[in-house]
Amino acid sequence: MPVAAQEAPATPPANQPQVKVNMLNVCSPSAAEQKEIAAALERIPKAPLFGADFEVSRGRSTLTDMPNLLQPGTSTHFSDEKSVASYVRIRREFSVQALFSSVQYSFSNDGQNMVETLVLHVRDPKDLIQVSIEDSASSVTSSEAMLGSNSPASRVRLERFGKSSIALARCLGNAGGPVPDQSAYEPLFRTASDALANYRALLSVKKIVPEELANISAESKPASKPATGTKTKGTMARPTPATPVK
Repeated sequence: MPVAAQEAPATPPANQPQVKVNMLNVCSPSAAEQKEIAAALERIPKAPLFGADFEVSRGRSTLTDMPNLLQPGTSTHFSDEKSVASYVRIRREFSVQALFSSVQYSFSNDGQNMVETLVLHVRDPKDLIQVSIEDSASSVTSSEAMLGSNSPASRVRLERFGKSSIALARCLGNAGGPVPDQSAYEPLFRTASDALANYRALLSVKKIVPEELANISAESKPASKPATGTKTKGTMARPTPATPVK
């Protein structure tokens, strides 16, 4: 009985480029990374001068994958099924600002999680490109309750030009393990939370977001069919014969 020969695994060509994967240490960034995060947060303007241009948009989006802004370990819940998220975006331009050119706030609710993200874009990116501050909560409460409570920031991320990103996030214990000690990063979380709360007020988030979400809900409802009248059986009236003219 012939024996089938097994093929040896193909050797990748020597000139094939290697794929480099950078893993972000979001639970315990290094001292140098902490210093860079602190410097970026301190440069966020507390009383900016906005230009005349602005944008407020709303919509619905079907989610098939976990959003990049959410990572395991935060207080969020995920499902394998597709979900539909309602979102609101607010964007303002800075008229006079040395570092940042614009700020964008977004709020989304997919029925399980509510996520808000504040992103500040650098005007002339040389090293830093943008700073983002994120927060999430379960949708068991309302958007008004979440925004009214000024939920603290749970994640800070720096996008850098030509370098890997830097991030700091609230982390929970994995597989029932102990929660990592992040007390050393509380000043960074506090500064990020203050910036997020400040821009909630500057962008009128607590008023605009609930109103726009209500509009999405109203627009997504199917149009009601007009009521059908009840037909009544009866005899058709015969036309009255014309009176002859004398």
